[in-house]
Amino acid sequence: MPIRLLRRLAATLFLIAASALWTSASAQFGTKSGAAGTNVVTTPYVRAELLAHAPQGVAPGQPLWLGLQITHQPEWHTYWKNPGDSGLPTDLAWTLPAGLDAGEIAWPLPKKIPIGTLANYGYEGTVLLPVPVTVASTYAPGPLPKEATIKLHASWLVCRKECIPEEGEFTLQLPIQSTTALHAAAFEAAAKARPQPLLAGTNGIVPDSVAQIADGNFLNVSVHGLPVALRGRALDLFPETAEVINNAAQWKQAWNGSVWTAQIPLADQRSASPSLMPVVLAEQAPAHATGPDTRTGYRAELKVLGTWPQAASMATVSPALEAALKANAAQAAGPGASGTSGSGASSLTLAAALLGALLGGLILNLMPCVFPVLAIKVVGFTQHAQNRRTHRISGLAYTAGVVLSFIALGALMLGLRAAGEAVGWGFQLQSPAVVASLAALFTLIALNLAGVFEFGHFLPSSVASLQARHPVADSFLTGVLAVAVASPCTAPFMGASLGLTATLPAPQALAVFAALGLGLALPYLAASFIPAVARALPRPGAWMDTFRKLMAFPMLATVVWLVWVLGQQSGIDGAGALLILLVGLSLVVWALSLAGRARVWMASVSLAAMALLVWAFAPHITNLPAEQAAATSSTQAGAVGWQPWAPGAAEQIVASGRPVFVDFTAAWCVTCQYNKKTTLANADVLADLQAKNVALLRADWTRRDPAITAALAALGRSGVPVYVFYQAGKPPVVLTEVLSVDEVRATIARL
Repeated sequence: MPIRLLRRLAATLFLIAASALWTSASAQFGTKSGAAGTNVVTTPYVRAELLAHAPQGVAPGQPLWLGLQITHQPEWHTYWKNPGDSGLPTDLAWTLPAGLDAGEIAWPLPKKIPIGTLANYGYEGTVLLPVPVTVASTYAPGPLPKEATIKLHASWLVCRKECIPEEGEFTLQLPIQSTTALHAAAFEAAAKARPQPLLAGTNGIVPDSVAQIADGNFLNVSVHGLPVALRGRALDLFPETAEVINNAAQWKQAWNGSVWTAQIPLADQRSASPSLMPVVLAEQAPAHATGPDTRTGYRAELKVLGTWPQAASMATVSPALEAALKANAAQAAGPGASGTSGSGASSLTLAAALLGALLGGLILNLMPCVFPVLAIKVVGFTQHAQNRRTHRISGLAYTAGVVLSFIALGALMLGLRAAGEAVGWGFQLQSPAVVASLAALFTLIALNLAGVFEFGHFLPSSVASLQARHPVADSFLTGVLAVAVASPCTAPFMGASLGLTATLPAPQALAVFAALGLGLALPYLAASFIPAVARALPRPGAWMDTFRKLMAFPMLATVVWLVWVLGQQSGIDGAGALLILLVGLSLVVWALSLAGRARVWMASVSLAAMALLVWAFAPHITNLPAEQAAATSSTQAGAVGWQPWAPGAAEQIVASGRPVFVDFTAAWCVTCQYNKKTTLANADVLADLQAKNVALLRADWTRRDPAITAALAALGRSGVPVYVFYQAGKPPVVLTEVLSVDEVRATIARL
């Protein structure tokens, strides 16, 4: 039947798309640090450059400054020395020639960055983090060297609503004798941005500035000696000591003549009790200010008066998370896991993983993802029901296609991880290009099943008859197609086992993937070798044409699902563009199925129109405008009460004493959507969550997100759905992937 040739070509299209995914993944995530000898590292979020300023060359007693200049993409930021309620400060680790000694970062004045109910301190736009370098009197590079090699390993956390940890290796060849002053303006601006000691302008008199502990809940701050230009103005205060004050709270401030006073609430989870509090003061920045920060900061050291109340026990996530990881590993490995070693799993553990994968593959046949491929296989069964030999060969070839494809997909995922990529199971559907390719593929299959076209009408007979000469290849490629659309559905009941593959040696991990494929193909393999199944099928007849056309509708339903998935990834414009291209593709196929002159004219016009549509609309499939991305993120958060997940958000909420429930989900995950519409929308579940004041976070993995991938890996998982409860002082509780109302309510009752 000509549809087999279509599947052959379609499977080739999928393999090409998978290869393209490898290339695009490497291009997007592969470059995280500069190559040897570069002083610039560029990521999707920042451009970081190592700069130097040595106007008199590198010599004892002469000024020498190094610095990392970070240029942020719009809405992204990095952090100050005290990052505030979340985040991490930028870290610089230097490797310098003997005789050169790097000091601490001369931090420029930060800005306050509100994030929901939290507040951080950091930098947007372009910032230079300068570092003074002392040249020892014994510095002697020798008569031959003309340059000093400066090396820097820098790490920073760049955030918007999500946070991405990044790092870079920088190398700079600094002339020893000649002047290096190309970036003098940048270093001069950084010097002006550095907070000034408050002694300036006070005739050398030390201001009597204090922070008085009041009622155990507030600091009453009094600062003397501020410049006259600031009097009467509202000020920002940036504490250099972390976890002392409530950074996001609204606090009272006033001027008493030349003395600035403020009453600042202490942090609910205070962890420090300093006797001296260094702070930075600056005129309060206007709301939504844009452009360079021209404010001047002033640094004061406040003597703390009074007795600090007992510090609260900080809720730390690491021990609890470590306990959860051990529990997940034990659940994934099963009995006998204690006998594992770094060289691989014990025989009992591996046997349990293989059995679990086999059962998971069997269950996969019941998932909606696989229904379209089932339709193709049922059509094939009806064709060969009376030919036992052909039936068996088809079953073996299909099994080989499924098993080898699972192994290849698992090897690709493990290879990308080994190369440093943050990918998880089902990663192929995180690419809009792959989703669009699969939508086009199933559209073609649906049109063929519906009888809109036959390959024999527009291909040479020798090509159109390939499927008749190569039925084994036809069945094999059907197995490839089954894995392409079915693999994302495995995570709901294979979460622990797939997470375990990340800890196994490659041969054992690939054996788990092979067992998963065998489970998926096993019903068809068994049916092809059991005569009773063949005898139960009706004999070929006119009904087969009707049945074939009926099977076009599962294909079209799959196209609807894929368009919806693309809409979650690329917005409404991306989904609309895909629909337009699918209409154009259908027009081309119909035109090519015509005969005579009509075919020549209509095919020429339709191909030209299709080329124009691809040029105009294809970019919308993979691009998502920034404003639409924000709207999509908000939409993905879902119903009232749900907030978008971000790294550290759960930990911050738990630290305040409130439990958190995180839903790791994706639009292409059918089980995720089922749980979302049933259990997570259940009125009793929602009432219980509200009664316990549980914060709801939704981590959307529809598009590739390295931060979410890392969070899943930390929980011992590599796919979605994953549902986790966090509570202060207790390990995270990971629920089953197929949720039930009773399970969720029972877990909430224990909070």
